[in-house]
Amino acid sequence: MPNPLVECIPNFSEARRSEVVQMILNAILSVPGVHVLDRHSDLDHNRTVVTFIGDPKAAEEAAFQSIKTASQLINLDEHVGEHPRIGATDVVPFVPISDISMQDCIEMARRLGKRVGNELNIPVFLYEEAATIPDKQNLENIRKGQYEVLKSEIGINPVRTPDFGPNKLGPAGATVIGARQALIAFNIYLNTNDVSIAQKISKAVRNSSGGLRFVKGMGVLVDGKAQVSMNLTNFKKTPIARVVEFVRREAERYGTGIHHSELVGLIPQDALIDAAQWYTQLDTFEPEQVLEQRLFNEIQTNGNGEKPADFLEELASVNPTPGGGSAAAYSVAMGAALSSMVGRLTTGRKKYIEVESQMWNLIERSEKLRMELSEAVKEDSLAFVQVMNAYRLPKITEEDIILRDKKIQESMAHAAHIPLKVARKALEVMQNAFEAASLGNTNAISDAGSGLFFAKAGLQSACLNVRTNVINISDSNLCKELLSEIKEIEIQANLLEEKLWQVLKDRGGLPIA
Repeated sequence: MPNPLVECIPNFSEARRSEVVQMILNAILSVPGVHVLDRHSDLDHNRTVVTFIGDPKAAEEAAFQSIKTASQLINLDEHVGEHPRIGATDVVPFVPISDISMQDCIEMARRLGKRVGNELNIPVFLYEEAATIPDKQNLENIRKGQYEVLKSEIGINPVRTPDFGPNKLGPAGATVIGARQALIAFNIYLNTNDVSIAQKISKAVRNSSGGLRFVKGMGVLVDGKAQVSMNLTNFKKTPIARVVEFVRREAERYGTGIHHSELVGLIPQDALIDAAQWYTQLDTFEPEQVLEQRLFNEIQTNGNGEKPADFLEELASVNPTPGGGSAAAYSVAMGAALSSMVGRLTTGRKKYIEVESQMWNLIERSEKLRMELSEAVKEDSLAFVQVMNAYRLPKITEEDIILRDKKIQESMAHAAHIPLKVARKALEVMQNAFEAASLGNTNAISDAGSGLFFAKAGLQSACLNVRTNVINISDSNLCKELLSEIKEIEIQANLLEEKLWQVLKDRGGLPIA
């Protein structure tokens, strides 16, 4: 199956000291699995924008390391530049690319923000899709007055109060972290050095002053030319071609025109396809007619029009792996996923504001368990392979037999500990699901209950696998220890299930039959 990919575009308040920028880039690249796609440094803005991608875990770690490095090397008290800023690492958005949802990116932003606040003592504001209040969705509201004003105003009202970290600014300032859709940073240079014209055009084009809906803009002087600097926040609803033509016509009003334009960072392929289709008037054009797009689709489907087999297809195959132990972990992972879902359906709703923080903690715990259980699905199959390999060892000489028996016992013990670990995590998942049923959105209470039942089924299956493996373990003390623990886990699981039925009756109106 394709690996999830997330894009991160941190903005750093430094461009003029190349050695500092390189150290920040090195911090990002120090994390395995991260790929830097672009780096744009603007000397006038004194700002560097880096674009990198990776799997969610790697991208989150790389973002943290870059924030940490920037905080050590950039002093906002000494920083001067055209671009508004409140921090050494000014803004860090996560953007879903493939096989990852916006909700996943929101949770990444929250985890990163919490870590930055706790470990680096830097105030963190959440924005865009991750915003905790509507007024924080817009970056401009948080960044109003920049670093200098925020120093005296931090904590005076909800918008100026960090979501994580202290209510005090140090020389690294504050960092804004969030999740959003793909944004196009797009600058248009005019055939004039009169910055007032760029300022008038930016006022006309930006949404906040009555312009195009998904455009943010400002007028600045860059390289001796007036520049309309813009962020296009939804290129599908406000296409880039429409923005260019709007600026072109406004410029003509003041007796000037467009000299050239530039991208800061990367642009989605669809945005360029839309622009090309508009300018060339290809009314019957289909995106699949782009060679690279067709090639990408072929790669995603293994070149034969079919997607890779999923877990259930593998489970139903003639192969001995994955088997019951992997299925147990998969079942418990589904329980964790349902607990996360209930938590997500509870957060952000006024009716459940009193349990908001508990639900976010529940989501974090459930997602961590889901990831660990997903790994356990693979671990169980690998453990079975190790057992089979041990049984295939030669048994010709006495030494061969002794070594073979030793390897069999080691592999059997390992194979028993994998489902035991699953059973332990299953109990945690059941506890989370019970909490979700007890405190979460009542419209999703049956999902919380289902999560507990899936976890309970996986727990029972995992315990069965422990018992099966114990039969072939010669160490009686180890067998006793394993059996004792799973019995205790089963007792606690049964108690949780009984308590759940009462919660379902009290909160969901379900009859207990």
